[in-house]
Amino acid sequence: MDKNYLFLTVLLISIAVQLNAQNAGKASITGKVMEANTAAPLPYASIRIFNSGDSVLVTGAVTDEKGLFSMTTNFGSYYAIVDFIGFRPQYLPVFAMDKSKPSVDLGLILLASSENALNEVVIQAEKSSMELTLDKRVFNVGKDLSNAGGSASDILGNIPSVSVDQDGNVKLRGSDNVRILVDGKPSGFVSFKGGAGLQQLQGSMIEKVEIITNPSARYEAEGMSGIINIILKKEKREGFNGSFEVVAGQPDNYGLAANVNYRHRKLNFFINYGIGWRDQPGRGSLYQEVYSHDTTFILEQNSESHAKGWSNNIKGGLDFFFNPQNTLTASYMLRRTDFQRLNDISYYDFLFNTGNPTTITTRHQNEIEDEPNSEYALTWKKTFARQGHELTADARFLDYWEHSDQTFTQIGSYADGSANEQNTMVQKSLNDEYEKQYLLQLDYVRPVGKDGKVEMGMRSSFRDMINDYGVTGQDQSGSWLPLDSLTNYFIYNENIIAGYGIYANKIKRFSYQLGLRGEYTDVKTTLRKTNEVHPRNYANLFPSAHLTYQLARQNALQVSYSRRVRRPRYNDLSPFTTFSDNRNYWSGNPDLNPEFTNAFELGHIKYFEKGSLSSSAYYRHTYGKIERIRRVDANGYSSTRPENLVGEDAFGLEFTGQYNPVKWWKVDLNFNFFRSITDGSNINAAYGSDTYSWSARQTSRFSLPKDIDIQVRGNYEAPQQTPQGSRAALYYLDLGANKDILKGKGTITLSVSDVFNTRRWRNTTEGDNFYARGTYQWRRRQINLTFNYRLNQNKPAGKPSGAGDEG
Repeated sequence: MDKNYLFLTVLLISIAVQLNAQNAGKASITGKVMEANTAAPLPYASIRIFNSGDSVLVTGAVTDEKGLFSMTTNFGSYYAIVDFIGFRPQYLPVFAMDKSKPSVDLGLILLASSENALNEVVIQAEKSSMELTLDKRVFNVGKDLSNAGGSASDILGNIPSVSVDQDGNVKLRGSDNVRILVDGKPSGFVSFKGGAGLQQLQGSMIEKVEIITNPSARYEAEGMSGIINIILKKEKREGFNGSFEVVAGQPDNYGLAANVNYRHRKLNFFINYGIGWRDQPGRGSLYQEVYSHDTTFILEQNSESHAKGWSNNIKGGLDFFFNPQNTLTASYMLRRTDFQRLNDISYYDFLFNTGNPTTITTRHQNEIEDEPNSEYALTWKKTFARQGHELTADARFLDYWEHSDQTFTQIGSYADGSANEQNTMVQKSLNDEYEKQYLLQLDYVRPVGKDGKVEMGMRSSFRDMINDYGVTGQDQSGSWLPLDSLTNYFIYNENIIAGYGIYANKIKRFSYQLGLRGEYTDVKTTLRKTNEVHPRNYANLFPSAHLTYQLARQNALQVSYSRRVRRPRYNDLSPFTTFSDNRNYWSGNPDLNPEFTNAFELGHIKYFEKGSLSSSAYYRHTYGKIERIRRVDANGYSSTRPENLVGEDAFGLEFTGQYNPVKWWKVDLNFNFFRSITDGSNINAAYGSDTYSWSARQTSRFSLPKDIDIQVRGNYEAPQQTPQGSRAALYYLDLGANKDILKGKGTITLSVSDVFNTRRWRNTTEGDNFYARGTYQWRRRQINLTFNYRLNQNKPAGKPSGAGDEG
């Protein structure tokens, strides 16, 4: 941020106040800003007030969610300028205020979309890449050149405060306990595989991403560190319009996508389709020491992998507008992926201080995976005469299936080259997973008085999941025999019923929102073969409070609190062991309990003419924290599964800002510093950590002549202690450039992710009898060339659109 600019702005306003001191007395200025074409309110539009005599800036404000603004200043004569990115600024005529006229209502101010942006600065016709408010941050992903040609997982990895690890797991502010929603609702994309499933969703289908770090009672209580809400594209404009995209990349990344809609009178049809072929290479290495009696056994392990195949995503539906007050929306989404996963692992076993390995083992995995996933949704929305008074009902059905057929070929040998028959084998694994989930939700909002409102709603979720898992091995005669210890039938039943109520109001500059959510959870897991049944049912209350105070000169302060829960997910509870790595096994834990968190946050936001700055201090107290614990037996075979630790205390400071020093240069910056104290003494007295760490991300975007944009982003995550060891620093650089062609209807984008191939996860893990050090790179440098064509559309312009809320 330019401190000189801020100082100059404050100085000019102070001088203006002094020059107008002779007009003793305060006056108020109010009004409302709306979009001319749609009559929709424009939140975050800026209003600047200037002295009519010398054009000195006096004061300013930013509109709220309803497009309203209000400010005070001294008596005097002024004029106003109202503007918003992508719209023509509105210059309002001179008006005067004195004792006889202490207030002025500027009335309804209509802003029209800018039509000549291509002849000026392209960025003026586009949404800001980041929109900051006190309760959430919105990222318009189309503005980030690094997102071109990527998947949803790639896009999340490019968002401030969010990181994606080597397994595709998504973290927010360093915590993986984050709830991921699609269009405000649960999705099959993040069902069995969690955040890793987002690798199969094409980024071209995404409009924006919302980050909510301390959600209110309106949202489900799941997600300790907050909520990430992915909003898919959907148009509602009259006539036929859409966008089309083609991408080609190296390593292999080829795709086509279309987002189109047709609206005529009371009907609006929309469809999004994407098809892609991708080859994702990865690699890793592991060094491990195991201490047994007076001997140290050493393992050196290397792996090379490829995950390649097709992904198809289609979402279509229609909106039927019965009348201006009633809208019915029906939609259907089908996702299918057909992938082949090839993984080669080499194991070298040594004794300490010996030069040659005692045994060498190679293991090859060939997996064929099919995943069809369907989602059906029906939504009815009714609005009433008073603005903000509305009722929404939503019903959804998720139907998911995954079939996996894996073959493992393992060859063992001794140091002299002779065959190690005991370590040579061929195995097969067949895995079928099914999920059916029914969701019903009802939300009601009613304004009360001048500024108050009441919200209430209910939600029910019924979810059944099955995993039919079997492993067979080939004997010397070539017959396939079942491995009983690795074969079972796992059933997961989850029923959640919830209700919430919220009351919000405003007293002058002070506004508050108080909420309470109740959730009843009934979960049962069953292992059919061994008849192991683990039932759990519990009822919990989740209060929330958000208190906001509007300070002078476009500042706002908010204090918030919420109670959150992380219920063990399906993979956390499933006892089945992964089989791709014959030395390192991962599984769930049927005895796992939920973890609960009390989250506190103090946030501040400052708007100024050329940017905004959001800062927050947060504290989270978690008990029953879920953490994966690694154990190694005397033979060097490791097993990792989630356990409930005593708890964790996390403290942090985060700053997110955007600034335009000049018209052609835009800067985004995110900085997060935190301390995390984890207590795992219930598992092992040595399992605990007290770590200080930080992360930073800076993006610069330059708008050049000839409609060319260039983007540079640097990323850094500092080293961090974990309950069983440490994680090394992570750093990488991304580049992107685009150019408009075809009279602004087309855009060509070249993006390079991880330019220097440095995005590698490096960690160490220690236990009573072992030490391990690993390096993993699940995504190498990616180069994508993307062409986007817009039919009857300008570049995305205008106000931030509303997003679905999860109740």
